[in-house]
Amino acid sequence: MPLLCYFSSIFHTFYMAMINREKTSIIKSLINYFFYFSGGPEGFSEVVWDVARRHNDKHITFTYNSFDGEEGFPGDVSVSVTYMIVQANKIAVRMWAKPLNKPTPVNLALHAYWNLGRHNSGDILSHTIQLFGSEVTPVDEELIPTGEIVNVKDTPYDSLQAREIGSMFNQLPDGYDINYVLDDLNPGHFMKVAVVQESVSGRKLELWTNQPGVQFYTSNMLDNVKGKGGCVYAKHAGICLETQVFPDAVNHPYFPSQIVDPGKIYQNIMIYRFPAHQSFSGYPARFPGFGYFPDLKYDFDILHLDDSLN
Repeated sequence: MPLLCYFSSIFHTFYMAMINREKTSIIKSLINYFFYFSGGPEGFSEVVWDVARRHNDKHITFTYNSFDGEEGFPGDVSVSVTYMIVQANKIAVRMWAKPLNKPTPVNLALHAYWNLGRHNSGDILSHTIQLFGSEVTPVDEELIPTGEIVNVKDTPYDSLQAREIGSMFNQLPDGYDINYVLDDLNPGHFMKVAVVQESVSGRKLELWTNQPGVQFYTSNMLDNVKGKGGCVYAKHAGICLETQVFPDAVNHPYFPSQIVDPGKIYQNIMIYRFPAHQSFSGYPARFPGFGYFPDLKYDFDILHLDDSLN
């Protein structure tokens, strides 16, 4: 079975990296401003995590204690991420955070690159994508959200119907790098984010989440990076689908809030499913241990996952 996404054991190139407390934040003053991408100069991808739990080579949980003032963010925060291989065709990821003593912005993201052909199969422009988001949050020339929420109809960002990723590139400055506002078609349940398919192999990826947005990125800045087996990854070699609260929400009151109070729990849950050459519809059922429930169990109620996605 070929690898479907790129991994880096040291995370330096963000192949499968955890991004810091707030993915894009801006600190403004009367004189000037500066902004953080990926949470700051270092980011959680550059720190040492502890292995907290490991179970049957299918579940692993990493933990990190972020200190008050780290990357300029207030308060101490306990953070964990759990990766799970679920049965034969699913990967589940849970990112969890709990501020301990100060309100602080939290917006963790998983910067995984996917190429369904295989890691050395070239670019992803012929992959098809269907994104279940009717709106986007536009950005300025520095990729900072303007605060607007705009409908995708009659724009190159309209992927409500499946189409080739590269089909609208001639209308974009340099590929996709934008946050989609996910359509909450069945409130209280997981939201279906996207369906991606590669025609040669027939492989398909489906993504579900409990977050309100997803950053769709077509690796516009990859520049001949050496990867697995000596393969060199060039521009557009993979796609990222980063479930999240909208970037820079701290500066836009109409965006969902990223501020988490002390003692409250933040969770970003992703379920990746790889169907066997078949499509499916419907929405995951709401059930204890997932998504909007505060008492998320370690095993993600894994025995019920298939029932919830069919």
